[in-house]
Amino acid sequence: MKGLVWLLIVLCLAFGGCARVDSSKRLRIITWADYVPADIAAQFEKETGIRVELTLSNNEEMISKLHATGGAGYDLAQPSQDRITGVQREFGLYKPIDVRQVNLAQFRPEILEITRRIATLDGKLYALPYLWGSEGLVVNVRRAQASDYMDLCRADLKARTSMRLRRPTLMAFAFALGKDPFALYENPSAYAALMEEVGKTLSACKSNVRFFFDNKDQLLNGMRSGEILAAMMWDTGGWTLNRENPDIRYVVPKAGALGWLDTFALPYKGRNDAGAYQWINFTMRPDIAARITRNVGNWTAARGTEDLVDQTMRAQFNASFPEGIFKGIQWYPAVPPGLEVMEGKILDRVKAAN
Repeated sequence: MKGLVWLLIVLCLAFGGCARVDSSKRLRIITWADYVPADIAAQFEKETGIRVELTLSNNEEMISKLHATGGAGYDLAQPSQDRITGVQREFGLYKPIDVRQVNLAQFRPEILEITRRIATLDGKLYALPYLWGSEGLVVNVRRAQASDYMDLCRADLKARTSMRLRRPTLMAFAFALGKDPFALYENPSAYAALMEEVGKTLSACKSNVRFFFDNKDQLLNGMRSGEILAAMMWDTGGWTLNRENPDIRYVVPKAGALGWLDTFALPYKGRNDAGAYQWINFTMRPDIAARITRNVGNWTAARGTEDLVDQTMRAQFNASFPEGIFKGIQWYPAVPPGLEVMEGKILDRVKAAN
């Protein structure tokens, strides 16, 4: 048996390395649900001969899985823009992007610049933008008015609003209080004081909250039924409801919507960088990017897709952002270590408050 094993190893080496041949024909992606539509993956395989293998995940699981393997097991990861440089500095899970392998002309320059600013560490770029979106307010304008996050706490909306008990809510209410939480990331004591203030504000607002939602169906159904009149919600949820009921609209708050970007990043021990770059260039083609937008509901970082997407979606976007594509969006910067533990304690106190 040992002799047979050694014979197989020798044959593999003699004919160029079995692992290398195998890795060039498959692309292992760890990503979010719905981010890789089946028909898109099938077309990529048809054009390149590379089979896409998916692992569905989220930011926390991506970090955990890659940390456990030292950056092995996947060829492409799709973390959010604020979970890259801090993780890279602490664990070294990613390799720098070789921009020579990427058709940068396919990217919207303003989105690319945001990603460069947030995902660059020690002069090296560790991610490229893929999908983006924002979180603000969704309001039934026929029955209520709300233009900023603090409006969810008004007396006339008692028990008719909703939000999540998650860190985006802390960030949103910090901005609504006239503070910039992102500017305090490097000042832990000042940041802690701001989070205490936000926690007290949210605790006092609890009687206005019909429920802290745990999943999108719970929130969407609450808005559909009229149980909820105003909520903190992501843009695509608001646009979905607007297609069903024109009185329900996504509103960019006065304090600013919260902007997120999910990215392309190369795990440190990935085996098929060439395939990963092929996938990035493929998905940023306008025709492919428009199909992804129609499937997922979020806009990609690709340029030239406006006339290829659903025109209702385009009209909704323009109505929500009448002054320009990114005006009024507060983009999440990289999260320093330790902040989320602090925020979790604040959220626990809000949850326990009477």
